[in-house]
Amino acid sequence: MYFDELALSDEVLDALWDMHFDECTPVQEKTIPVILEGRDVISCAQTGTGKTAAYILPLLTNLAYDDHDPDKLNAIIMAPTRELAQQIDQQMEGFGYYVPFSSVAIYGGKDNGAWGTQVTGLQRGADIVIATPGRLLSQMNIYDVDFSGVKYFILDEADRMLDMGFYDDIMTIMRKLPAERQTIMFSATMPPKIRQMAKAIMRNPVEVQIAVSRPPETIHQMCARVYEAQKPGFVQLALQGKHLKKVIIFAGKKQRVKELTRTLRTLKTDAYAMHSDLEQKERDQVMLDFRNGKIDVLVATDVVSRGIDVTDVPLVINYDVPRDPEDYVHRIGRTARAENSGSAITLVSPEDARYWRRIEVFLKKQIEQLPLPEALGDAPTADEYATRSGKDYSGGFRHSSQSRRARPHRSKGRDRGGHRRATKPQS
Repeated sequence: MYFDELALSDEVLDALWDMHFDECTPVQEKTIPVILEGRDVISCAQTGTGKTAAYILPLLTNLAYDDHDPDKLNAIIMAPTRELAQQIDQQMEGFGYYVPFSSVAIYGGKDNGAWGTQVTGLQRGADIVIATPGRLLSQMNIYDVDFSGVKYFILDEADRMLDMGFYDDIMTIMRKLPAERQTIMFSATMPPKIRQMAKAIMRNPVEVQIAVSRPPETIHQMCARVYEAQKPGFVQLALQGKHLKKVIIFAGKKQRVKELTRTLRTLKTDAYAMHSDLEQKERDQVMLDFRNGKIDVLVATDVVSRGIDVTDVPLVINYDVPRDPEDYVHRIGRTARAENSGSAITLVSPEDARYWRRIEVFLKKQIEQLPLPEALGDAPTADEYATRSGKDYSGGFRHSSQSRRARPHRSKGRDRGGHRRATKPQS
């Protein structure tokens, strides 16, 4: 389906046209019409499916057509991290280029200037507030924020917010909002906590299920069995001579991120770290340089696994196996975005055998195994993985001569002669 077959405002369609977006993703096709009708929506969709546009586009259209107070806050979008809040704010600028609505992003950090801007936006009634729960609650505790004009309450990555312990904060904010409002929730998973919260804050919501949260087939998934001491060398050899730009390496803890970054730099690899110890200005600069291709390798904690929209990442390396299958999905989902293809390599030590087993059981398949380069010595044996996992299981590892699975390739096939398609009559 094309965007101009939906009842979006002309200003929103003009912005989409300028940005060369014409075809909807499945989550956009199924969710946008329901939001335009004013219904509460709970949408379950995996990362990289275009869910941000699925709520921004109808929100901007509804604001253009509905009766709202331009001097009050009209919409609140909640996000789990400042990185995602920033990304949403950036997309709001693009999609809202031709509409007269203001937005302000509310998130933590040590930038005093940002705090002043946030206060001004809340006090003067920005049309749309994009906020992390903790920061917005802090503003509410200090200043008298008027929420009486809020007609739209949107929660992005709701499962992640609950995992981070924001349930009480969200409920506190929700109780300050008018009862008559449209509530929209996006989540990659649908655990009982999400359904509990939906029941508490939504009215007869329409549920949109796009797909089980598994990686798209455009990601070539691979793994390698290694000892911990072999990991730095494997990463170096994986990057050596390939001239790859915008590679992301995920490590489980910020101390591991710091150590690996230092190691890679001693090996003459252009690597930069991204973790929670960096100040906001530093994080912003690193991400800007990474997006612009000035940084070849970004070593990061899971702070980057959700909400960072860089469309041309060719390779993701899991230096440590994620403890949760959903974290694995979100990590490798940083590649193969915007209909591109990409690769993901996970380094699995015997200590991680049980976590890797969970991931392969979740994926319902065994991931292709890469041979360990001869320069690194012998790889751990399958028996070592079976022993560590506590089961008769070798971590999915098998003979490394398995042939590489063919991956499908897709193309948009845009060819509209420079003219917008005729809009379908609305029923």
